[in-house]
Amino acid sequence: MERNIKISIGILFALAVSRFIPHPPNFTSLLALSFYIPAIFGRKFIPVVMLCFLITDIFIGFHSVVFFTWGSVLLIGLLSRYFTNSFTSRISGALLGACLFFLVTNFGIWLLGTYGYSLDGLILCFTLALPFFGYSLISTLIFSVLIESIYKIKVVNLTLK
Repeated sequence: MERNIKISIGILFALAVSRFIPHPPNFTSLLALSFYIPAIFGRKFIPVVMLCFLITDIFIGFHSVVFFTWGSVLLIGLLSRYFTNSFTSRISGALLGACLFFLVTNFGIWLLGTYGYSLDGLILCFTLALPFFGYSLISTLIFSVLIESIYKIKVVNLTLK
């Protein structure tokens, strides 16, 4: 129980730091953490991730797409269990999570009528979001490799003891 509390506090700290420190748009560890936390610690930590989003959104501010954002994070966490077999599988899963986030959140923006309810509006919505998607992919890859490196060092150290 104490271990779970420490992990939960660590998750909150990592997510909060990632959201509060100034960064380019969509260049955060959020998507990588949303994938890796349930992949490494188990699905029982998905509610902790969701709670961390709620807590940080209280300070950052809620927006009209918040439920699509949270929904995509939940889906990423649930799908992570299918990508835990190898380094390549986990990196692919995290990048797939970034793609899922892009699709779900931008479809949500379109559903809110921001660009009109037409095929042209849908295409415009996704086209204008492409630069942000680039930041999401790059940051997810960087933070995933960082998480993999830390995880590898931790596992090697535990094995050597």
